[in-house]
Amino acid sequence: MPLHPALQGSAGLLLDLDGTLYEDRRPILGAVEIVRRLRRMRLKVRFVTNTTSKGRAAIVEHLHALGFEAKPEEIFNPGVAAAALLRHEGAKAALFVPDAALPDFKGVARDDEHPDVVVVGDLGDGWTFETLNRAFRLVHEKGARLMGLGRTRYWQAADGLRLDVGPFVAALEAATGQHAVVVGKPDPAFFLAAAADLKVEPGRLAVVGDDVETDVRAAQRAGLRGVLVRTGKFREKDLAGGLAPTLVLDSVADLVA
Repeated sequence: MPLHPALQGSAGLLLDLDGTLYEDRRPILGAVEIVRRLRRMRLKVRFVTNTTSKGRAAIVEHLHALGFEAKPEEIFNPGVAAAALLRHEGAKAALFVPDAALPDFKGVARDDEHPDVVVVGDLGDGWTFETLNRAFRLVHEKGARLMGLGRTRYWQAADGLRLDVGPFVAALEAATGQHAVVVGKPDPAFFLAAAADLKVEPGRLAVVGDDVETDVRAAQRAGLRGVLVRTGKFREKDLAGGLAPTLVLDSVADLVA
């Protein structure tokens, strides 16, 4: 079966995870098979996520448990991209990320007292006033630069919508007057880095996701195609903002015609 006609000419796909491939810890109907079909069609695949609550190994383990075929090197997340940047700069970092995500920062020098960079990820329930205030002081008083692992505002959890990293990065920006360097969706550099990783021109890649801003609009701004799926956090009002996705599908399972 061919790829959807609107995506003809694509050499690869960047697939969002939560809300696109699975919901409530269960795969979207047909999603496991569609990933197999994409591979059989020799399309390049990357699993892109702004999740910073876990590292690549844990993400792969979770995908395997749901029936998806995936390798650690196929996971493209902000932690991996940020760690590469920090190592290149030789910068010391204070990491406000969950313990499960720390393996992605292997080789990065840690300094919780006088860091060069404060890295803010999704701490989830780990966020407290004391924790947020400590990050604020390191930036405002100690002169550290602020780095956010994405600007996603919220995500669809099993118990409903939950705040993601974006609001906490925004709070620190407002308090410190500093503009954060963002590594992750929706920053265009994130998608262009994924394209470089695949060695594919951006115009021949499509991003498939459930977030009209972070996935679709951001991908299009970077020169990629944007496919919106009506699962996960999708709401009908998402189509009322003047955005014209390359394609709108009921689910990821409809990628193949």
